[in-house]
Amino acid sequence: MAERPLIVDVVYADAAQQIRRRMEMAPGSTVMQAIEASGIIAWLPQAALGSARLGIFSRRVPAEQLLQDGDRIEIYRPLQLDPMDARRRRAGRR
Repeated sequence: MAERPLIVDVVYADAAQQIRRRMEMAPGSTVMQAIEASGIIAWLPQAALGSARLGIFSRRVPAEQLLQDGDRIEIYRPLQLDPMDARRRRAGRR
């Protein structure tokens, strides 16, 4: 009996767009394999894809992480402003 495929979502969002692809992947597939199969790479800005920018349900994971059924793979965009700098700027305006 063949194993049931995993159903996963691959998501990316920036200020202009939100992309979500639902994928069927074979058991034993990795995060990077799902991203490549989704075709989202063509929509990403250069340097947006890296191991430090990947997660599953808001938890950072390596590209080689094995998938589980129902995973939501998230591709994080680079920060435009460091959160600590933003806090300092807000504190300085008071």
